[in-house]
This record gives sequence, C-alpha cells and structure tokens, in this order.
Amino acid sequence: MHTFKDATEVEINRVMEQSWAAFEVYRTCSLRQRAGFIRTIATELGSISASVVAAAMQETNLPEARLKNELTRTIFQLNNYAGACEQGNWLEVRIDTAIPERTPPKPDLRKLLVPLGPVVVFGASNFPFAYSTAGGDTACALAAGCPVIVKAHPAHAQTSGMVAEVIIKAARQSKMPDGIFAHVYGAGFEVGKSLVMHTHTKAVGFTGSYTGGKALFDWAAQRKEPIPVFAEMGSTNPVYLLPEKLSQSPIEQAKLYAGSITLSTGQFCTNPGLIIGIDNADLQKFITALGREIEQVPPSTMLHPGIAKAFAANRSRALMQDQVNTVAIAQQPPEDNQGIPTIASATGQAFLNNPVLHQEVFGPYSLVIRCKDMDEMIAVAKRMEGQLTTTLIATETDMRNNRVLMETVKNSCGRIIINGVPTGVEVCLSMQHGGPFPATTDARFTSVGADGIKRFARPLCFQNWPNSLLPDELKDGNPLGIWRTVNNELTKV
Repeated sequence: MHTFKDATEVEINRVMEQSWAAFEVYRTCSLRQRAGFIRTIATELGSISASVVAAAMQETNLPEARLKNELTRTIFQLNNYAGACEQGNWLEVRIDTAIPERTPPKPDLRKLLVPLGPVVVFGASNFPFAYSTAGGDTACALAAGCPVIVKAHPAHAQTSGMVAEVIIKAARQSKMPDGIFAHVYGAGFEVGKSLVMHTHTKAVGFTGSYTGGKALFDWAAQRKEPIPVFAEMGSTNPVYLLPEKLSQSPIEQAKLYAGSITLSTGQFCTNPGLIIGIDNADLQKFITALGREIEQVPPSTMLHPGIAKAFAANRSRALMQDQVNTVAIAQQPPEDNQGIPTIASATGQAFLNNPVLHQEVFGPYSLVIRCKDMDEMIAVAKRMEGQLTTTLIATETDMRNNRVLMETVKNSCGRIIINGVPTGVEVCLSMQHGGPFPATTDARFTSVGADGIKRFARPLCFQNWPNSLLPDELKDGNPLGIWRTVNNELTKV
C-alpha cells in the first residue's frame, strides 16, 4: 500500500505561489480554451476508466457498477460544464449603452462575471469521482477561469492521485500554464487549514460533514481577507406523508423508501433520514411495511472504517433518546465496518423537544415522526433546519388543502420533490443542489449544474471603455455570439 505524506507548509506555499502565477495567465484564456481543457480532462479520464475504477473499489468498498456509473456521470459533468463555459450564459453579461445627451449624461456601463482566483477543493469521501478530484467543484472552478488545488480525501488517496495525474496531463496537452492544477495530501486538519488560510486562496469548495465544513467556513472568516466557502455539509432530507396519498398506497410507499434509505448503504447526502406523517392507521401500515422491508435488507460495507464507526455511534445515540422506539433492524447481523439498516420512530412532540433527533445519522437509518395532527406536522416543519431536499408524498388535493405546510417547507430546502425519492441528483441547469444552513454555507448557489460556475466568479463593471479594449464578451457586435442583456433586452445581437 502506497504511503501518502501530508504536505508541509513549504510545499503548500510553493503550490499556492505557482497557482497564483497560473491565475494571472489562465484568467485571460478564452472561454473556448477553458472548455477545451475541461473536455480534454474528460477524455483522458475515460482512457483510464478500468484502472481508476479498480483502485476506487479497493479504497472505498463501493461496488464496480456503482463506481462505473459515477465515473460516467463525472465525465458527463466535465463535458456539460465545458459546454456551459463556452456558451457564456453564466457570465451574466449586462450592457447599458451611453446616453450622452441626458442630463446628467449616462455613461456606457458593461458588466460580467470574472474569476475569483485559486480555488481549494476538498474531495468527498462518498463520491470518489463526481465530488472529488475531477468533480463538479473542480470543473466549475476551471470553467470560471480559476486554478484549482485539490486536497485528496484520505479515504481514497490513490484514486485521487490517479485522477490528478490525468488532469495534469490534460493541462499539458491543452498548453495550460504550470500550476493550473495542484494535488496535495493531508490526513490531518493542519493541511486543510493552511490551504484555506493562505493569502492566495480566493474560494473553497467542500462536500462532507458539518464539522468539517463549518471548520473551513470559520477559518475563512477569520482571515485578514475573508473568502467564500461553498460547503455542502449534510442533510436529513425530510419526507412528509400527506393523508390522502398515504391512504392510497402505504405499502408501495414503504417499499419505495426502504430502497432509498438503504441505497449505497445510505451514504448519500440526499438520503431520507426523516419521514413525517400523521399518526393513524395508514401511517401504522406504512411503518409496519417499512420495517418488514428493512429487515430483509442485509448489512453492507461502508466506505471506510471511520464512517462505519461514526454511523454506529450516531445510530446508538439516536436510538437511546427518550421516546424513540426501534421499529426494525436488518435480520442479518453486520460484520466489521458494515452499516445495519435501521428504522426508528418517535412522536412529533419528542422531535420538537429533542434537537438530537434533528441530526443526520449518515448511513442506512431513518426516523419516522408520528404527528398527532396536521398542526403538529406544520410545527415540525417550522422547526426543521436547512436541508438539501424536502419530499412531499401527496395528491393534488393534499397539496391544495395544506398550503401552510407547502409554504413552510419552502423556507428550509433547496429542492422540493413530489411523489418520489430524494436520492438521485440530475446534472442539469435547473437542478438546485444546495440549501439553507446547515445543509450548505450559502443557499444562493448550487454545487450541481452549470450554475455552480457562478460560485467562483465575481461581477466586474467597465465604464466608458474603448470598444477595442473591452473583453470580447462585452464588445459591440457580440463577437462571441453569446446571450447578453443589452439595454434591458436579452439578445445575441
């Protein structure tokens, strides 16, 4: 097994100096050049698919089929964001031409988004491809015109290193400046802190735990020059079972959710960790059926021993709380580092009184909340912390009859799902993968879809500039043929 050494302060400083020098060049590269670079990464990543999937299988305990699908998604993301980069909609070009005869004269004003600078990306443990070294944060930052420094996740350092080599190779092929991409190791927090606190770091992308993301956010805020941290930090993804829909299909909904709760050993940030319904015969049918389904799901190996240990501790803590009843546990006993599928239940009042029940248990676990009536369900919804997703199992009549609940859940999530499961995130422009704190540190942005490029850019306005010296994106005649808002009209002219 290869041993990976933590980067030293000297090494980190050298990497950051190189990254800043690369930024001075890369920021001037055209949209087409950036897109070509990102597409080359996608091509090169595909060329090592067999070997990198094999490495990830050894390091993460994830099955081959899952990893192949994730690698395919990662390659799609790279190509998708490259296309969006070149298309230029994310630049949000605004042009208001001069009116010199006005009193006072109106100046010529033109605005677009420009890159922030070097971005530090922290790889995620549960997605060794899609949210790691060549994942969405890296692709978005490169599209925005920012160099990237990836800190490899210790749980899949070899996989991360193989992908890093691909990116460096693609950079050379694309004639990108040295330092456009860097890869560092660090098992302890010291390396992460040094990267965040370095003066040349201008933004951070992170997917992981609340503890890790909040630490990065706090360090970034303590800098002499605070910087944005775009951290996705977990979510319980509540599911609300409304009366009419539940009465129609309690058994079917239970089967659907048993699959979602245990998918990939529950190791998705969109795993449904809370299910809320009104305590009646239909909810009891659902709970009974869900329990029977969960009992038949065998335990499976989690990503790494650290996650398995945390799941066991958090699960035990949740089950030991007053008024929490264990509904069902997988009948097959777990082996080392396996997560055992578990369903528990508690009253709405217990949830309202106990903050522990609000906390994510990352793994194949879900808590069913039994509310005495719709008023208590609304009270639970109003106390819900920020989430990535909220799901409503509801008919149209349910939705019309419960408008207060409908409006309440909008305040605490980034995506609302009707009659589905939250697991599964489509990579497209209309996806919102981000939500109010503590799900993420900035609910205005998404980490999935090309709108994520905007995280790593800032507005810059040009006033009364000669047309010949403006960036091509702002010039008269629109030489790039991109969509722009000119004098309040969206046009390609």
